[in-house]
Amino acid sequence: MPTLATTVDGLKLPNPFIIASGPPGTNLNVITRAFREGWGAVIAKTVSLDASKVVNVSPRYAKLHAASGEVIGWENIELISDRPFAHWLDEFRRCKDEFPDRVLIASVMEEYRHDAWVEIIQRCEEAGVDGFELNFSCPHGLPERKMGSAMGEDPEILEEVCGWVKTATRKPVWAKMTPNITHIEEPGRAALRGGATGLSAINTIRSVMGVNLDTLRPEPTVEGYSTAGGYSSKAIRPIALRMTMELATMLRAEFPGRTLSGLGGIESGTDAAQFILLGADTVQVCTGVMKFGYGCVKPMCDELFGFMAKHRFETLADFRGKSLPYFTTHADLVKRQADRKAAQKAAEAKPVVASDTEWTGDEFVKQSDALSKG
Repeated sequence: MPTLATTVDGLKLPNPFIIASGPPGTNLNVITRAFREGWGAVIAKTVSLDASKVVNVSPRYAKLHAASGEVIGWENIELISDRPFAHWLDEFRRCKDEFPDRVLIASVMEEYRHDAWVEIIQRCEEAGVDGFELNFSCPHGLPERKMGSAMGEDPEILEEVCGWVKTATRKPVWAKMTPNITHIEEPGRAALRGGATGLSAINTIRSVMGVNLDTLRPEPTVEGYSTAGGYSSKAIRPIALRMTMELATMLRAEFPGRTLSGLGGIESGTDAAQFILLGADTVQVCTGVMKFGYGCVKPMCDELFGFMAKHRFETLADFRGKSLPYFTTHADLVKRQADRKAAQKAAEAKPVVASDTEWTGDEFVKQSDALSKG
């Protein structure tokens, strides 16, 4: 019987749909809501040791609408969690007490200090979390402290920090990659060399949503000013798919056995199927939950089941990475097309018959010629 259940890095998930780190995992109340709705796992909003340095503003979101009115792009200038770390540790414990068999992953982000990373990992592990996602990818939060993507853009630092974390825990560790880089494989390799169990990709894309043509101010506008933020929602899905393909290809060639969690604009089960076909082990959703609510996981599971039934796949492993072999170079595409046209031209010039039933009066002479030696 077909199943969506999967085991990734020893973590047993009832389905591959994970709440991505962000507002949908911002406290115990919403995390437990996600588990009750049936999500496979939850990655809590990113925590740090000193939340007093995290100050959010409002408004902090801006939306891009299609002509139909549908929201296709979403920008945020939201920071990591502004809740005290001690509160988070208490909620991690309470969450695992209530849902001992469900997967809770802590997203962590810290400054470039060995002791800080070791402390936050060890204290979260003591609180009962099942794994970690290292936020090396927030494009706008706390870059002055060399946190987020300011760290994730530097492969040397990335490798070092992943090494620190790996010595501090035996739990699975996923490094969340920034898309704001030319070749995402480079920081991916660095994270894996450092000891990361797997990768997550992608985080939001650095962006400016637009300018209000009445006020001439960029949006979202806070006290008349703005800052570049992170772009998400379905408009970024093609970019996320491309980077998933690149990372999955690299993993298979250089780090077999390491895992990949794909995210970026996933809003349906068919979206998820595409990420898995390109090598993702799990898929994460953040903006989709903000648009449609926690209940969206049910139709996504149904749609993914429908895709599997259509192709007679029994498990996610049956089609994971199945589309990767169909990527090649542009030069190879040119050669393949030239070869096909040449073969077609030859067949049209000399139609060869395989049996007596294929002879035709209109093509008789050409068919005879095709069967001759000269």
